[in-house]
Amino acid sequence: MDEGNVKEIEAKSILRKHKKIDSWFISRYGMNLYRGCLHNCVYCDGRSYYVNGEFGKNIAVKINAIEILRRELASLNHKNGFIMIGGGVGDAYQPAEEKYKLAKKALQLISEHSLPVHILTKSTLIERDIDIIKESNEKSKAIVSFSFSSVNKDISKIFEPNVASPEERLNTLALFKKEGISTGMFLLPVIPFITDSPELIEEAVKMAKETVDFIIFGGMTLKEGKQKNYFYNVLQERYPWLIDKYEKIYKGNKWGEATKEYYDRINKIFNDVSKKYKMPRRIPPAVYKDMLNEKDLVIVILEHIDYLLRLDGKKSPFGYAAYSISQLKKPLKKNMLREIKGVGKVTESIIQEILETGSSSYYEKLLRGEE
Repeated sequence: MDEGNVKEIEAKSILRKHKKIDSWFISRYGMNLYRGCLHNCVYCDGRSYYVNGEFGKNIAVKINAIEILRRELASLNHKNGFIMIGGGVGDAYQPAEEKYKLAKKALQLISEHSLPVHILTKSTLIERDIDIIKESNEKSKAIVSFSFSSVNKDISKIFEPNVASPEERLNTLALFKKEGISTGMFLLPVIPFITDSPELIEEAVKMAKETVDFIIFGGMTLKEGKQKNYFYNVLQERYPWLIDKYEKIYKGNKWGEATKEYYDRINKIFNDVSKKYKMPRRIPPAVYKDMLNEKDLVIVILEHIDYLLRLDGKKSPFGYAAYSISQLKKPLKKNMLREIKGVGKVTESIIQEILETGSSSYYEKLLRGEE
């Protein structure tokens, strides 16, 4: 790490509260301890938002982060889901963490408050903090997740230049799994026409089978401007014959999304493979049991049902129902369900079962691939 590319700054706040529970991570709160990321992954959409220097080379360190976090954590309770460390525009375990130890200190604070934590990273540096994470897991709950674009080491060298190899990341996940900590693979983004083939997707799921409790999958976004320009420069150098294919699936969408047809195709591949290996495609409910209030639990399960049905190419009313419930300003009660937009007879019965038992038999069947 070049010290000249690091800027120390003071933040006004650290915890970011989501408008609703995040059903991907089962979290209400996240944080960025660093602004920017020295991992410099070619596909990272953080490049679109970063303005303080050159993304991948310049970072800002929030040197007062722990002082602020201490104050913010004092007001939280156990029914808010996991505190999320990582993601956003900076990996909490990027090279600067070796010096500043902000992730380590944040984990210590979270453990002191007996709050559940979910860490998403690409760095094996997280092994340094295994004892703290074990302590958090024993007090409440912890998840350690790693992100991958594939498990192919040669492709990773090109698109994830400053990151541990896929094999090293899997070994670290195995280490945490052995200690009884829940683990996950975020197989995202898969890179169009490079890591999205049935063979590479199956290889990733197969290699992760004994190491992780779930795999969350997603395609790549490619926003106009900095992200697309940087990605295309690498594509031109390494895979120039693919540029025409990219132009056909990325058509200037505001959010950088590819065409629906492309996402449908890769989602089907992942769906078929994950069923073959009986791999959960969302964080299983056993991991977050008794961690959410009733309203958030209903939202998470409905959104998971919605996702699983859409993976199977089916229509679903459950996502809209989950959104409507997230907009309620009062606690969720059985006698008010049919008054909520998007909640019909079937959805009502599923919600009632969740409120009564903490789960849904229909949801459990979907998770097992039985529907």
